[in-house]
Amino acid sequence: MSPNSERLILASKSAARRAMLEGAGVPFTVHVADVDEDAIKARLADHDAADLAVELARAKALAVSRHHEDAWVLGADQTLAFEGGRVSKAKSLEAARARLMQMRGRSHQLHSGAALARNGQIVWSGVDTATLTMRDFSDSFLDSYLATEGEGLLACVGSYRLEGMGSQLFETVEGDYFTVLGLPLWPVLVELRRAGVLVS
Repeated sequence: MSPNSERLILASKSAARRAMLEGAGVPFTVHVADVDEDAIKARLADHDAADLAVELARAKALAVSRHHEDAWVLGADQTLAFEGGRVSKAKSLEAARARLMQMRGRSHQLHSGAALARNGQIVWSGVDTATLTMRDFSDSFLDSYLATEGEGLLACVGSYRLEGMGSQLFETVEGDYFTVLGLPLWPVLVELRRAGVLVS
């Protein structure tokens, strides 16, 4: 990190988000946010999935920012909308199987929200959306997919990782690749340059 650059903390345990920032040459440290996501989801039960992604990102950024004065804190979260409803992470491989069978041959939306906070205040937040259409894959492929990917899928809201074997589930993807991975990277980079974390 340059001696003149601002300090950035990523308030997320996501390996994909860490990899995106590292790949883009962004200097940062990690402090995982401790927030009650279920309480936030319950409070925003009548909000759509895009709004929820932003609010979760804001909550994570604020939770960490309150403990790190003068640092820039990046919070992020991703939600999935399918046929008018919000979808949560599967709690078992059996639930993941049922979810993927429901989405087979149909489209859903991934909303990736992000927020920057400093000194306990939100400075910026935003969300980007991608639409993904699954192909009509066979039951035997689904069996192979679940056996290969295993319980790691339970950490993914859609029970897939596009950067892994999950790419074979899809027919088309409309939207930014980084958004699918869980971070609206281009808008975040714009804000990091404005904040002085990156050289403009």
